[in-house]
Amino acid sequence: MPSSAAAATESALVAASFGRQFYVRSRTGAWPERVAVTRGKRTDVCVGDEVEVRLIGADQAVIESIHARRTLLQRSDRWRRKLIAANVDQAGIVIAGDPPYSEALLVRMLIAVEAAGIEPALIVNKCDLADAMRMIEPRLAAHRSLGYRVIEISAGTQPAAARAALGGWLAGRTTLLIGQSGMGKSTLVNVLVPDADLRTQAISAALASGRHTTTFSRMFELPAATAADARIIDTPGFQGFGLAHLSASQRMHAMREFVALLGRCRFNDCRHHDEPGCAIREAAERGDIDALRRRLYAQIDDD
Repeated sequence: MPSSAAAATESALVAASFGRQFYVRSRTGAWPERVAVTRGKRTDVCVGDEVEVRLIGADQAVIESIHARRTLLQRSDRWRRKLIAANVDQAGIVIAGDPPYSEALLVRMLIAVEAAGIEPALIVNKCDLADAMRMIEPRLAAHRSLGYRVIEISAGTQPAAARAALGGWLAGRTTLLIGQSGMGKSTLVNVLVPDADLRTQAISAALASGRHTTTFSRMFELPAATAADARIIDTPGFQGFGLAHLSASQRMHAMREFVALLGRCRFNDCRHHDEPGCAIREAAERGDIDALRRRLYAQIDDD
């Protein structure tokens, strides 16, 4: 720490967030991870942010500024927005057939990820459950046809195979893991990061979050044997995913199958619901694009 500590700031990475408290690590390894807070009531900080902090004592810091972000994923409703993660390279949306994943929630997550300029992939967990996999295979095929990467694993029963299947995709990148509750994402995190629970408990204790050990987002470095130079950001399970922060145009362009058809509708302000002459609705009726995704997209405007 420089002698002018009273005036100097240090570069740090936000490794966990819980309400208005954050856990930051030195970008150079010059000091141990510590709890940080923001100035005033500022809340626009999230996991993955590169920040400047002012160190206070041996174990605390104040976030003074945020560096420009490469990417930012967020969700929102009419009243507020929630920042999920910044500066991620790709997102793995964890789904499964048992319990059945929500196609509506998946569409919303894909739209948000695409609109943020983040490359998505579907991580299909619990693939050892043959009957459940048969039920969702048509939906997986529909997403493969759109060019989405689909990675099939069984984290709980075949952990070594799961690490092998994901290692190359994770290497050299910061990956966000998101999904609804019950998909086995926590199991997957523990497969990828064997001491994840211990690290989470340490962060929870530092943040004094006690019993809320699974309700905050956190970043983990992966063991080199699993994936070199790789990080994952784990998030709480979602039950909803609002898109109020996105314009209608952003949502349309985030639907891959819509892009080639935009501008071909009879009306310039077509919402692609039931309007006459809607090129996207007609394409769905002909079977040229996936009818379920088109229908779920139309429901978003009703939020």
